[in-house]
Amino acid sequence: MAENQTIMQTDIAGLSPRRGKVRDIYDLRDKLLIVATDRISAFDVIMANGIPDKGKVLTQITLFWLDWLKTAVKDVKNHLISSEVSDFGPPFADFAPQLEKRSMLVKKTRVLPVECVVRGYLAGSGWKEYQEKGTIIGHKLPPGLKQCQKLSQPIFTPATKAELGEHDENISVAQMKDIIGSDAARFVSEKSIEIYVRASEYAASRGIILADTKFEWGYDSDEIILIDEILTPDSSRFWPADKYQVGRDQDSYDKQFVRNYLESINFNKRPPGVTLPDDVVQKTRQIYIEAYERLSNRKFP
Repeated sequence: MAENQTIMQTDIAGLSPRRGKVRDIYDLRDKLLIVATDRISAFDVIMANGIPDKGKVLTQITLFWLDWLKTAVKDVKNHLISSEVSDFGPPFADFAPQLEKRSMLVKKTRVLPVECVVRGYLAGSGWKEYQEKGTIIGHKLPPGLKQCQKLSQPIFTPATKAELGEHDENISVAQMKDIIGSDAARFVSEKSIEIYVRASEYAASRGIILADTKFEWGYDSDEIILIDEILTPDSSRFWPADKYQVGRDQDSYDKQFVRNYLESINFNKRPPGVTLPDDVVQKTRQIYIEAYERLSNRKFP
């Protein structure tokens, strides 16, 4: 289960979690225990080995942002109940070494089946589509833009949530309205953009560009609240501002380093994942930790 401080999956006696690309999720009826493992996925494929401490970094960054959001953005509640293992109840307290710093006890919600993506820069799949069509998921952009150029304003590009091993599918806002309803679509699109804008301003003050990110939302009774991870290197593109240069790929505080390696070996983007070499593993670990320390202004525990 654990080797060299790398936790690829949790093992809690008598319980069987649902295992996603990164998270082990324990269903506790009206609550969920979400554990961020050290698994890493790229192109929606889980690699054969993990990144030591990655799950701790993801959880600690999410906890930082959730605390920051309390005063930064109005009318946005979230699902967090506690991140202290002592609050999780039996049998989890007996498995603290697996859970500490990487787990959140949260409200169980009715998850909205869309991912709310906000893009502020022309990168990734958006850049590829723009080169071919001059658009990003239905948004017509002016001609002549360069790779990684800042957009005149952030754009909202929702996607459907894919099953494990499949790719998310970009959809239009009109399609999103058909799936979740007009009122819910309006709320999550407006709040996703607002959080992105405010978080971008904060990240800039820490010397980091937030190029794009994705959020997930769910119903707590009849109220829509923020769920899952937020503004982490797994759900966002972070670039060091002092190395930013329009017209090329950027140095990155996210798993783009892993994606670039996989592209260099012509990975076919289908399971099974490959074993990442040690230098890629260690470099990626350093990138994740540096992202946490730069954003939070705290030393990684």
